[in-house]
Amino acid sequence: MAETRKKRLVVAITGASGVTYGIRALELLKTLDVESHLVLSKAGERTIVEETDTTVRAVTGLADVVYPSKDIGAAISSGSFHTMGMLIAPCSVRTMSEIATGVTSSLVSRAADVMLKERRPLVLMVRETPLHTGHLRTMTQLSEMGAIIAPPVPAFYARPESLEDMVTYTVGRALDLFGLEVEGLNRWGGA
Repeated sequence: MAETRKKRLVVAITGASGVTYGIRALELLKTLDVESHLVLSKAGERTIVEETDTTVRAVTGLADVVYPSKDIGAAISSGSFHTMGMLIAPCSVRTMSEIATGVTSSLVSRAADVMLKERRPLVLMVRETPLHTGHLRTMTQLSEMGAIIAPPVPAFYARPESLEDMVTYTVGRALDLFGLEVEGLNRWGGA
């Protein structure tokens, strides 16, 4: 009998502005019947408090499995643990730089390193502007290593009526990169 694997996606929320993207990703994964494995950096926890009216506990409650950011022995730190890949939303420049250099000082960077070595999709919603040449070189290096750089850029052709619409569309496009389709997105050329 063939084994049927549960779809699993690792989601990391780091300390860049834009934690709403990671939160929305967790909400959408529930509707897609995908098991979410969350790792939240300490800076990500702080940013949740600074940017939202929700609590860290409420955000972790959206995930199926939550790992402490210092637990480098967690399931998601091993290539033998099957996942669809990893979404870092938002991805801080510090996290991006750690991943590019192979520094695995936290579970976020270790899990991302695993995705690269296992050739699984690693999508970084890098949230910084303006970018200097060092940032751009780091993004190029990560792209050459197999990561997908997907800054959260609004798509106005989708005709968002609210900030929530814009966030949902942006996260939906990031989930497209894992072969997951969020229903109801107003796509280019759609009716």
